[in-house]
Amino acid sequence: MFWTSKDIDEFLKQKEFIDTALVPLVILEGKDLGIKQSASGAEFLMSLTNFIEQQFKGRIVLTSPITYTASMSKEDIITAIYDELVAAGFKYIFFITSDHEWNRFTTNYDMIWLPSIPLGDMDEKVKQSVLSDQLRQVIPVLSSKWSKQ
Repeated sequence: MFWTSKDIDEFLKQKEFIDTALVPLVILEGKDLGIKQSASGAEFLMSLTNFIEQQFKGRIVLTSPITYTASMSKEDIITAIYDELVAAGFKYIFFITSDHEWNRFTTNYDMIWLPSIPLGDMDEKVKQSVLSDQLRQVIPVLSSKWSKQ
C-alpha cells in the first residue's frame, strides 16, 4: 500500500493486518560532487521500496520519501516521523536508507541500511534481479520483527 488517500482508507479499516510503515530516507545534495550520487541513491531506494511494497501489499504502507539535506538534524527528523506514525497506529516502523550516517539510530529505531546500487543504465531484467537480491536481505529484518509479536 502507498501513502495515498485510497490506500490510507484501507489502512484505517484494517489496522490489525496492515501494521507496518516503511519510510524511505533520501538525501538531497545540490553540489556538483554529490548531486549525481544523490539522484542515483534516490532512484535505487525508490525502486527498491516500491518492489518491497509489491511483495508485502496488505501488510506494509510505503510512506512518501523523507528527503533531507546534510545540514538538517537527523535526530529531529526521525523522532518526528516516528512519533507521527505511532500516532497513526502503526505497530512496526522501518526506516530504509542508503546513507550510512543513519546507522547511529539503530539502537532506538528499526533502520535498514543498504548500499546504493546505480540502476540508471541497467537492463530491466538485470534491474529486477538486483532488486530481488536486495529484497532477500530485507525480508529477514522484517520477518524477525514481525515474529516477535
